[in-house]
Amino acid sequence: MYNFLVHLHSVNRWIVLILIVAAISKAFYGWFQKNEFAPADKKTATLALIFTHIQLILGVALYFVSPFVSFAEGAIKNEIYRFYTIEHLSMMIIAIALITLGFSLSKRSDSSITKFKRIAVFYLIGLLIILSSIPWPFRISSAGWY
Repeated sequence: MYNFLVHLHSVNRWIVLILIVAAISKAFYGWFQKNEFAPADKKTATLALIFTHIQLILGVALYFVSPFVSFAEGAIKNEIYRFYTIEHLSMMIIAIALITLGFSLSKRSDSSITKFKRIAVFYLIGLLIILSSIPWPFRISSAGWY
């Protein structure tokens, strides 16, 4: 179960990153070119949102079966346990909440420029938080990617 979830979470990570970058690129382009917010723009932002939420569900499921998550006494002193038990989860939830907020605010906007602006800003902040919270191989010495 653990191996299946961790591999699915790893594969989906790349899909999420590609879709978020695509949504941000389209949003900045539409914002600066003063384009109309087209159905294709909404579809890209929606797909990024959906796959980000799928990633959250996979991550929460993984949280309960991962050997790197520990609530034992003194676990917080261990770099790996602290990262996976607290840091990774909390930062990813914040990033996903920002992406969700950006999508929701853009849906409520009347002007195309405002829609593009909200997606661009919120998705970009979310992406930066995600990138800072990924367990890069150089970040954690004993536990990197799978």
